[in-house]
Amino acid sequence: MSLFKHASEILQARINHFLNNAEDPSETLDLSYEKMLSSLQETKRHLADVVTEKVSLENQMTEAQKAADRAEADARTALAANREDLAKAELAQKQSALEKLQSLKDAHDQIAAQADKLTDYERKLQDRIEQFRSQKEVMKGEMLAAKSEVAAGEALSGIGKGMDDAGEAMQRAMDRTKQMQAKAAAVDGLMASGALSDPLDPRSQTDREMDKLRESGGVDADLARLKAEMAKGSTPEGKAEADSDTASH
Repeated sequence: MSLFKHASEILQARINHFLNNAEDPSETLDLSYEKMLSSLQETKRHLADVVTEKVSLENQMTEAQKAADRAEADARTALAANREDLAKAELAQKQSALEKLQSLKDAHDQIAAQADKLTDYERKLQDRIEQFRSQKEVMKGEMLAAKSEVAAGEALSGIGKGMDDAGEAMQRAMDRTKQMQAKAAAVDGLMASGALSDPLDPRSQTDREMDKLRESGGVDADLARLKAEMAKGSTPEGKAEADSDTASH
């Protein structure tokens, strides 16, 4: 395969791909319907011209027949008046009128046949256009339904227009949330370790550590006291002492 032929095939493939993507089947069907209507109108115009010519020939045939009849009547009148010369002249006009009538009849027969063909063609074309119109509307409805079904399927599967953006936005939000949660945990850890200090707390790190120890020691001492008191109250001596305290009170 030559390089030029290969390039030509590639170009043709791209053109076909572009046309397939750019062409709207509904618009193509409507355009075809409009062309068929235009063809029907053109057929009607031709038929009108042919019928007009047919009527004109019929009128001329009528005039030719009248001329022939009039010439024969005049020939009779001339013979009755012993004017054979005039009778011959009128009969000659009659023959001329009859010849003209025959020519008009031949032309009329051809025009009438053409008119019949055009009339039949117009009727068939009208029927075909009506069938095409019905099929066109059905096809457009089916295409619209199929298009809607595809769009719904794409939306549900996440491959439709806008759905991929929504998926990416959701993923970005999730990533951002994880980053913020990790940062918050890191900040809490740094504050707990003393690497970061509370700007509203003027104490030094040593003071904070000591305060924690004192708080912890105070709680432990208080807990030990409560345990000792409860243990003392559970012994006989403790109960007697507790009853004496109650009586004195």
